[in-house]
Amino acid sequence: MKVDGGVGWELDKVGAQARELEEMGYSGIMTAETAHDPFFPLLVAAQNTSRIELVTSIAVAFARTPMVLANIGHDLNAASKGRFILGLGSQIKPHITKRFSMPWSNPAPRMREFILAMRAIWANWHEGLPLEFTGKYYTHTLMTPFFTPTDNQYGAPRVFLAAVGALMTEVAGEVADGVIIHAFTTEKYLRETTLPALERGFAKAGKSRRDFEISYPVFVVTGANEKELADAKVATRKQIAFYGSTPAYRPVLESIGAGELQDELNRMSKQGRWDEMGGLITDDILTAFAVVGEPQTIAGQIRVRYGDIVDRTSAAYANIPKADRARIIAELTAA
Repeated sequence: MKVDGGVGWELDKVGAQARELEEMGYSGIMTAETAHDPFFPLLVAAQNTSRIELVTSIAVAFARTPMVLANIGHDLNAASKGRFILGLGSQIKPHITKRFSMPWSNPAPRMREFILAMRAIWANWHEGLPLEFTGKYYTHTLMTPFFTPTDNQYGAPRVFLAAVGALMTEVAGEVADGVIIHAFTTEKYLRETTLPALERGFAKAGKSRRDFEISYPVFVVTGANEKELADAKVATRKQIAFYGSTPAYRPVLESIGAGELQDELNRMSKQGRWDEMGGLITDDILTAFAVVGEPQTIAGQIRVRYGDIVDRTSAAYANIPKADRARIIAELTAA
């Protein structure tokens, strides 16, 4: 199992952070698109490492066009000598329309076409095929030598797609090289909803599970002592409650018989009662979403619960000593 770690957004510190992750045995470096651009840190990381993979988890696809991301993806893959993975996500309608001022419609079909459009652009650049992509949402039919990259030794990057619902998950199975499972996922939902949807996507594309990676950033609740473990439980309950307030994620709660909790969490979120929401997450719900225990138990728990499903994982171990983190990474990567 591959293990990914994150770097921050302060570019003057990213180089040292990336080197440390590579030295500790991490398989990948991940960035997220929140308050800062997700690509700049990975360019710095590429210049300061030689083996570790570089992954956006995630970059917002619909905030950009296929041509823009095809270009960024090509350049980062070339700069990293083939180590870049373009992890994409759809975000939700209010952010796309109100924050990014971009169009929104039918996210799963749009995402499918978005990725196929990027692949058509890369096929033009790297294989010399004519650029003749005409779809419902995107059209790309113009490319001249002046705008065609020439540093094509490493080809196009792999594409991972973040998905929660069955439709987007099926799209991931069909047109992506991997799926990024949302942390707000239970083992039951993963086995009963996610995996069958991926298989439907594989069947459409004539692919097999061997051609694909499943990345799951499992919640890990641990600590160097009892107080740190208790604090981690509180923080994770709040995070689970935050995600659970989103109506689109209700099916995940329903997978463990807690669907009605979504109504209450959503109501409390609209009242701004964020700190109180975590109190609704019981021990049973916490353990359904998270691996909980002392540091020496974490790797074993992850292997037992997800070892037959997940190809790569990531989690925050910042609250435990570096030696414990290194041991977890070593155990998981060996497995």
